[in-house]
Amino acid sequence: MGGQPRIDDLTAAAHEHVACGLRCSMSISTALDRIADTGRLDTFVTPLSNLVNRLLRPQALKDVLHGVWLGHPVHPPLAQVPLGAWMSAGVLDVLPGHSKEAQLLIGTGIAAAVPTALTGAADWSEADVGQKRVGVVHAVMNSVALALYVASFLARVRGNHGRGRGLAFAGLGVATASAAIGGHLAYSQTAGASHASTAARAVSQDWIDLGLLEDLPEGEAVLRVSTDSDDRPAPLCVLRRGGQAQVLVDVCSHLGGPLHSGKLVDVDGTDCLVCPWHGSTFAITDGHVVRGPAVAPATVLSTRVSDGRLQARLPERHLN
Repeated sequence: MGGQPRIDDLTAAAHEHVACGLRCSMSISTALDRIADTGRLDTFVTPLSNLVNRLLRPQALKDVLHGVWLGHPVHPPLAQVPLGAWMSAGVLDVLPGHSKEAQLLIGTGIAAAVPTALTGAADWSEADVGQKRVGVVHAVMNSVALALYVASFLARVRGNHGRGRGLAFAGLGVATASAAIGGHLAYSQTAGASHASTAARAVSQDWIDLGLLEDLPEGEAVLRVSTDSDDRPAPLCVLRRGGQAQVLVDVCSHLGGPLHSGKLVDVDGTDCLVCPWHGSTFAITDGHVVRGPAVAPATVLSTRVSDGRLQARLPERHLN
């Protein structure tokens, strides 16, 4: 019995292992947040952002790169192609007799990296300042990884497969670290997430009374803050037109801009509301995106008029 570890010792060791992992995770997140908070990178961020916005014109091109046509950001799924190809090449590189297949996969990843970078640049150019700062680090690391893989591909073409494998494994390490930063951008800094859907979770799930319909100004978007018995206030954008009204969660899906402060415009016969922050344009009837950078629709509530009072309720997908 003396040679066997005690249960208490094993439990303590397990707890320490978990705590160590948490400390490591927190330190990575903290480091990236510090990058987001510092202005040292703005020397590069500002001119680079201006350059990207000049190059990616017209707006229709940026909308394609954002993923307006898909209703989902294009960059995240595209990013799986080069990373997946390079990871697969890494597996083949440790197996004998698969040099040609590994070289093909590396070439595929290099080719896929170009459209992936373009979609990422389009999204980055419309991000907030903290996201842009971390995004620059992400882009630099991706560029280093791409350069290593290009060098690996050229080495293999020249018959130096040993050097090619070494460069590829170095590239894979950099690309994997960069992918982790991309995950931080998506999950911690909410780049690409729908802020409208998040805000909708704060809205009451019951019918919300917004007052007398006739008291609302005609053809003007106004802010109303909903409250209910659960004390869940939420901003709503209300637009009355005659005897009807549209009610939207007053949060742009792109980065959370206040929709009630935006302009009402007509786009090819469709009445739209333009977010004042980055120009995302939404159809007021159903919230679909007419122009980016937003790709997720605005959240439009169901409405009814009872005894002259306007009432609104979340759509079914947000109800328990």
